[in-house]
Formats: sequence, structure tokens, C-alpha cells
Amino acid sequence: MVTIVDWKKRNSEDGREFNALILQGEIELIQSKESGRFYATAKKCSISCTFNDVICETLIGKTLPGQIEKMQCDPYDYHIPGTDEIISLAHTYYYDPVERTMEQEVFGMKAAA
Repeated sequence: MVTIVDWKKRNSEDGREFNALILQGEIELIQSKESGRFYATAKKCSISCTFNDVICETLIGKTLPGQIEKMQCDPYDYHIPGTDEIISLAHTYYYDPVERTMEQEVFGMKAAA
């Protein structure tokens, strides 16, 4: 399951404005490579939509089936919010609406189409 946690206004390449829903996946515990301690996090991504501002606002808190997946992409620079640090990343996240079984999650198998 993913949860709609926010929405943002975006502009298309031709300058047209549209809304995007911000999705957040379930909580994950990740072990720090530096300290070895665990921290809680959740994957986020956005999807474009045809909804107006009012409808987007009412969708916050709603859940959708599926999960947020990591995907390799061309390297790009990312500014870490709240800092002056810029890092290079080579992955992005996308929403996959297909529910996965527990076995698929545990063994990393893809869901059948």
C-alpha cells in the first residue's frame, strides 16, 4: 500500500501547469553504512494527475494498492534539503500499482502480469 501524503503544482515542458500527487510507501528500517544503526524511512515518488487543487487536497491520507519501486537512471545532481550539500544519484523511484505477495516481497520476485 502507498499513501497520498501531499500534492504539488508542476509545469510540463510546454509550460502548462498540472498537479502531481506525492505518494509515500510503507515504513522501512535501513541500517546505516556509517554507524551500523537502524533508521526508519519511506520511499516517496510523485505521479501526475488530472485533478484540480480542491480534489488533490481531499485525497491526502487516501491509500492506493501497490508499492514504490527503485529504478536505475542516468546520474543527476540532487540538493539535500536543508543543507548546502549536493550529491550525485543514479536512481529514482516510481509507483507500481500491482500488489505483490509476501513471497514476492521476501524473495524479490516480480509480480506476474
